[in-house]
Amino acid sequence: MKHLFFDLDRTLWDFDKNSETALNILYDELKLENHLRSFRSFHTKYKKVNGELWDQYSKGKISKDLLRVKRFQDTLAHFDVKSKELSHSLADGYVSLSPYQTNLFPDAIETLEKLKNDDFELHIITNGFLEVQHIKLDKSGLKPYFDIILCSEEVGKNKPSRLVFDHALDKANATSDESIMIGDSYEADIVGAENAGIRAILFDPNRIHREGRHKWHIHELKAIPETLPWM
Repeated sequence: MKHLFFDLDRTLWDFDKNSETALNILYDELKLENHLRSFRSFHTKYKKVNGELWDQYSKGKISKDLLRVKRFQDTLAHFDVKSKELSHSLADGYVSLSPYQTNLFPDAIETLEKLKNDDFELHIITNGFLEVQHIKLDKSGLKPYFDIILCSEEVGKNKPSRLVFDHALDKANATSDESIMIGDSYEADIVGAENAGIRAILFDPNRIHREGRHKWHIHELKAIPETLPWM
């Protein structure tokens, strides 16, 4: 094998930690304590709403523009706060702040260094918004390690669509049998890649998947170099 394709959010870039940091800043800046019980209650509800809407977006059921605002609109509505202005301020502020947060999963840089030294070509396939993913990669120091960076938005479909993986292979001048996909989403990354003939590693740092869910199932990024020879 020669080409390694990585998901970005929740695989290398710690989406949950970075998202919480950005929301905490906005909670203070927009004085949400005047409207809500606590940051914790706001954040807990937001995560649930955002996850449900991202699932719809990934399936092509809602647009990116609707997702950006509706996740905050619906969260605030849960607390009987119905303010279009506040929803838009949160939406704009979040997209401005979150990509500049730089928390990575443990051993991310060290693992990428080792893989590059072992002559692997590294690439990114992400469902994240095009306008923020490159900022995340740049500000967190990840960008220099990757040859091809593909946001599924550029294809017009989201992972797990085979079109996304086929497009990534074409951009990287790679074949499926010499490629591996590494990601945290079983449906989007693992099933999507395997439907395109690409072997995959399930990254599961929080152990949300049962053991044995996937043949190549790891909990730490540093396990990737020792897993690859067996695949």
